[in-house]
Amino acid sequence: MGLFKKQRILILGASGFIGNAIYKELNAYYRTFGTYRSPNNIFENNKQFYHYDFEEDDVFEILNVVKPTVIISALRGDFSAQLTAHKHIYQYVSDQKKCKIIFLSSSNVFDAYSKFPSYENDTTLSISIYGHFKIRIEQLFLKLPSHKVAILRLPMVFGAQSPRTNELKLLLELDAPIELFPNLVMNVITDKKLTQQLHYIINRKKDGIFHLGSMDLVHHDDFIKELVSKLGGQNPKFKLVYTTNDERYLAVLPKENRLPKHLQMYSLEVFETLF
Repeated sequence: MGLFKKQRILILGASGFIGNAIYKELNAYYRTFGTYRSPNNIFENNKQFYHYDFEEDDVFEILNVVKPTVIISALRGDFSAQLTAHKHIYQYVSDQKKCKIIFLSSSNVFDAYSKFPSYENDTTLSISIYGHFKIRIEQLFLKLPSHKVAILRLPMVFGAQSPRTNELKLLLELDAPIELFPNLVMNVITDKKLTQQLHYIINRKKDGIFHLGSMDLVHHDDFIKELVSKLGGQNPKFKLVYTTNDERYLAVLPKENRLPKHLQMYSLEVFETLF
């Protein structure tokens, strides 16, 4: 335990859904710090948390106080301000001998491709603003020495209190239509499994690019229908959205950096997290 505590981990965006799940997973094992943006008594009273608005504040101030050995970026918000913040993070990690960055990226870095699932060493290409932004941050950090960076590409993340799950609950409550994409083939992950995988990557000092989706692929419409059923939806309304006549893949699968079997997951595990 003492050896683990020597690690100083800073989670940027620790008040968000994923960032907070990461904090809860790591806090018992490492000296873990986090940032929050919006006023919140829970975070304000936690001495391990720092207020940080990346649109107004300089991230160097927090970095120089915390002196992290690992920075985890789970930031969300304005892309331009995020880019500036990440350039400063890049500079800090580059200057510090014992500091690495773990960047939470997205399957959207491959959303220009549609015919196959994507693997770690595939060339990134996106037609969305979000995907293009994630690619720019990835390319920035990949300029660092390899042992100083880990890129975690995530598919849709679900959990009992995830934004996507809560949105479905709200739509059911309002009796509003739920969008289904029948031709979209994807994979998924839970917040719990993601945090366990990240914990392993930190503990084993892994670096490189990781695809942290479920090992199996699912159709969006089948998966969401099953999820709605598990949430107790009675006669839900669905709206079918066809973006193409052919199957379109938005899935990230591991090939080079496979995690141990006990850290791999399948899509059915998502439903187990709801109860």
